[in-house]
This record gives sequence, structure tokens and C-alpha cells, in this order.
Amino acid sequence: MPLPQNRSMLVIFGACLLTGSLANATERVRDVAPLKTELPAERPPVERFLGKSIKRGVLDRRAWSAGQPLSGLALPTPVLIAAGNTPGPTMCLTGAVHGDELNGVEIIRRIMFALDTEALTGTVIAVPIVNLYGFQRNSRYLPDRRDLNRYFPGNPRGSSAARIAHHFFQDVISHCDALIDIHTGSFHRTNMPQLRADLSNANVARLSQLFDDFVVLHSLGAVGTLRRAAVEAGIPAVTLEAGEPLYLQPEEVAQGVRGVLSALRGFGLMGDANKVASEQQVFYESVWLRADQGGVLFSEVKIGDAVEKGDILGSVTDPITNRSTLIRSSAKGTIIGMALNQMVMPGFAAYHLGLAKAEGAAVEKAAEGAANAALETVRKAVQEVAKEAAENASQSGDDPQAVNEAARKAAEEATQSVISRELPVDAKGEDTSEQEPRISEPDEHPE
Repeated sequence: MPLPQNRSMLVIFGACLLTGSLANATERVRDVAPLKTELPAERPPVERFLGKSIKRGVLDRRAWSAGQPLSGLALPTPVLIAAGNTPGPTMCLTGAVHGDELNGVEIIRRIMFALDTEALTGTVIAVPIVNLYGFQRNSRYLPDRRDLNRYFPGNPRGSSAARIAHHFFQDVISHCDALIDIHTGSFHRTNMPQLRADLSNANVARLSQLFDDFVVLHSLGAVGTLRRAAVEAGIPAVTLEAGEPLYLQPEEVAQGVRGVLSALRGFGLMGDANKVASEQQVFYESVWLRADQGGVLFSEVKIGDAVEKGDILGSVTDPITNRSTLIRSSAKGTIIGMALNQMVMPGFAAYHLGLAKAEGAAVEKAAEGAANAALETVRKAVQEVAKEAAENASQSGDDPQAVNEAARKAAEEATQSVISRELPVDAKGEDTSEQEPRISEPDEHPE
């Protein structure tokens, strides 16, 4: 089957990767439905929100409901809206997606009640306590023990968590031009104030550069997290991590407030748009160091310490036998997260080490992001060619095998075209930089 001429150049560049791309497609967690349409990269100023017109020049308060069937028992979630007299971008702030994370709640409170709405350009929409159910119970989870931050963008026909995620994403997040989702460590762990950001996405990388005095860790985010769902929908998003759960930590809160305010300024809401923050420490890789025996953890380092390979970070001591095992650093880096001293079991993740930037890491990640953006555009074009072939075959009969064979043959011909031609090929096409390669994630620092 000859390839359509208007698609051939795109097809040539990426058809040979079609099979691998489909085989390695990121699996989505159950109850998380892929978005059917992508939000536009540039949205008009928000004029209506949660069914009412935006009030400009004031700090307004509204309530969001998750749309649960027992409306008489529903918990309305407070939403704060600071809208300037001058229209502009919309920044969204979210806290307590995990109900036991207090620092984000206080960071948002201080920011929202300090904003000068008359001087603001644009709108700040803040939801200090997303998981109100968990917040009232000092629990990370929803009442059904599900982690809300594994179900975005949600599914209107899925589980309770998936439905809540769906309504929140559609009712609130879809209005954002950018998102800052604020978290803490989990499960008796604490985090150095830091950003988690997909630095292979140009828009996300630019957003991360607006935060003063923040460490940045390159991370795609687990499937189902609010941050990742937002980025996949075309909304630049970062996760701000600061401190530990269940406690209010003034120093971490103060640093979080400074960072978010600098981002609001740089985003054009409070002054110099696109103003880049002071130099940041960026980690493109990280590793968790684990205990090899059970016992009580005794740390000899603290958050933010720089360590060398072989340095002693702490020890685990058996309280019955007095046997002790050291935990040493596996590489040069910085302690960006760690467990509090506690009882641990073998394999427990004790120290999160941001690895010193390898030579060329930034260049490699930038090239990786650009290549994947181009290849995703090409993959879609190849898919259209295969679809066209399948449709033509289906018109000749109802044989599923013939339809599959036609699609396969079209893809093979595209692949052969790549082999017989030279690269690179102009692949400007549609910008799909929100589509990421699959990169393994450390499993002990959930957002």
C-alpha cells in the first residue's frame, strides 16, 4: 500500500519505532481513564469557575463537591480564588491530596491571604485541602483506603477514588495554565524542600526554573499522580515536596512560601514574567539506600548533607542481640530525603540520595525529551496510515484477520521506507512534548 504523500516525511522518521513504542507504552493504573482530548496549550483567561463569574480584585471563597451520590452527606471542599483586576494567566495550587500532609495547607494559607489582589495580573486558584476526608481523620488515604494521588485524571464510571479524581480534574485543574501540587514525605519519612519535575518537558522545565532556593529532582511522576495527569493534559505542573507528614514545620513552610511566591512572580502574576530564579541544584537521578537487617535506625546524617561514596549514613541495631549493620552511601550525592529514626525491617528505604550530576546528563535529558516529542508525533501519523489501511480492508469484507494484516503490512512498508532513506528528517509537526519516555521511578518517595 503506497503511503500518502502528505504524511510520508513524518512516517519515515518514526515508523521503525512503532512496534517498540506500542510494546513499551506506559500502563495506566486501573480506574484511570486516558484523557479523550488534550487541553489547549494557551487558554483564555478564566471568567467563570465552579458555576459563577470570577470576582476580580478580591479574594473569593467557593466550595467544590466531588459529585458523590449522597449529596446531603457530601463534604464541600473549600476553594480560594484570588483574581486580579487585570486578566492574565491562571496558576493553581493544591495541598493535602494526601490528608496527613499539613505543610502544604499552611503554605497555601499564607500565600493566598498575603496576595495583593488589586495588583495581581491573572488568577490564583488554590485548594488547600483536596482530600478533606483524609484530612479530618489525619489519614493519607480516602475512607476506602485508596490513595487519591494514584487515580488522576480519573474515570467517571470507576471506583469512588477514580470518580473523585475525575470531577476534581475536570472542575478545577482543567482551568489551570500551570499547577503546583504541594506534598510532604510519607510513612515516617521527611523530604528536603525540593521540586519534582519532568525536565524533559520544556514547559515544565521553564516552570521549575522560577522557584528560588529549591533543589530540583527530575522525575516523570508515577502514573495516576495529579502532576503527571496535568502534564499529559498539556498543563505544566511540578510537585513541591517539603518536610514530613502529620506535623507543621515552620522552616519548611517558610521556604515553600518563598519558592511559590517567586514562581508566581516569574509566571507573570506579580511582576517580572519569565524571571528565572537563582541558581538551582538539579539532580537527574536518585537512589534509595536500604537497611540490610531489622532493628532500630540511628541516623548520622541530616537532610541536605553532602556525602561521598562510602560515607556512613546511619546504622540499624537489633535491640535483642545488639548486632548492628552500617548503611553507607553508594555514590557521591546529597541527602534529599530520609526516614526518621524508627523500627525498620530488612529492605526498608532509609535514605534518598540525589546523585551528583553526571557529565552530559542535562544535554542527554534535553535531547531525549526533544526526540520523544518528535517521535510521538510521528507515531500518531503512522497509526493513521495503519488505520486507513484497516478501514479500506474492512470495506471489502468482515474478516478480522484481513483487517489486521492490512494494518500490519502498512506499518511494515513504512518501516522499510525508513531503512532505505537517510536521517535526520524534518519532523517539526505537532508539539507533543507532554508525552514522555518510560523511565523507572524510585518506589519509596510517592507523591
